[in-house]
Amino acid sequence: MDDRGGGGGSFVAVRRISQGLDRGSACHSTSAEAVAGSAAWLGRGLSCVCAQRRDSDARASFDLTPGQEECLERLQNRLDVAYDSSIPEHQEALWALWHAAFPGEELHGLISEQWKEMGWQGKDPSTDFRGGGFISLENLLYFARNFPKSFQELLWKQEGDRSLWEYPFAVAGVNITFMLIQMLDLEAVKPRTLVGATFLKFLAENESAFDLLYCITFKLLDHEWLAMRASYMDFNAVMKATRRQLETELLQEDITCLEELPSYGLLSRVLDCKVLAL
Repeated sequence: MDDRGGGGGSFVAVRRISQGLDRGSACHSTSAEAVAGSAAWLGRGLSCVCAQRRDSDARASFDLTPGQEECLERLQNRLDVAYDSSIPEHQEALWALWHAAFPGEELHGLISEQWKEMGWQGKDPSTDFRGGGFISLENLLYFARNFPKSFQELLWKQEGDRSLWEYPFAVAGVNITFMLIQMLDLEAVKPRTLVGATFLKFLAENESAFDLLYCITFKLLDHEWLAMRASYMDFNAVMKATRRQLETELLQEDITCLEELPSYGLLSRVLDCKVLAL
C-alpha cells in the first residue's frame, strides 16, 4: 500500500472510544474511528497510520508480575478518561498547556482562534482531544514542562531544513499518543507483543514511563521527518518509520530504562533564552 494514502481526504485524528471497551479484545475498527480534520493543516490524502492494525499484533499474551499489573491498570485508567471541558481540572490543564507553549502571551479563552498557532485544527482544541482523550493533553503538558527546549523547537519547527507544508504540532501529538497505545497494546489485559511486555518493565520502574516515551517519540518523529525530507503527504510514512525505529530500540537487549534508548539523546531539557524571545 502506498504510504501517501489516497486522494480526496484530509488529515485525520483518531478518536478512541475505549470507555466500555473489552480489554481482552484486539484493536478492531470498533475501538477507533477516524475524525476528518481541516485540510488547511496537512492538505489532502492523509490518514492516520496509527489506526491500522498490524498482522504481528496477534500474539500470545505475556505474564505480568503483580507490580506490573498494578502499573498497567493505573495507566489504563488514565486512558479511559475522556477530555471534558466542563471539568475544572481539564480546563486548568489546557490553560497550563497554553502558558507553557506561549509564556507571556495572553490567551483570550479556551475557545479561541489563537489555538491554531499551536497546530490545533480549529479554535476549540477539545474537539481534537477526542482523538486521544485527556491523556493526550497530559502528554503534551508533560513534554512542555520536562523538556521545554525540545517542546519549543518542535512547536516552532526550529531545527533542520523544513518543508513548506509542515505537520501541525498539536494534532501530531494526539496521533502519537494513540499510536503508542496501539504499539504497546495497552488496551489488552496482558500485552500480546514483546514490545508491549518490554515497556511494562520500564513502567514498573517509572510511573511516568508512558509520558517519557511520548516525548522521545515526538522528537524521533521530527528527526525522521527531517531525515526523509518529508512534506504533508509523507506524514503516514514518517509515522510508520518512527514506530519501526522505536520498536527496534525498545527491543535492544542492553536497554534497562527508557533513558538508555538511543533516541532519548535527541531530547533537550534546558530552554534557550532565544526560544522564549520568539
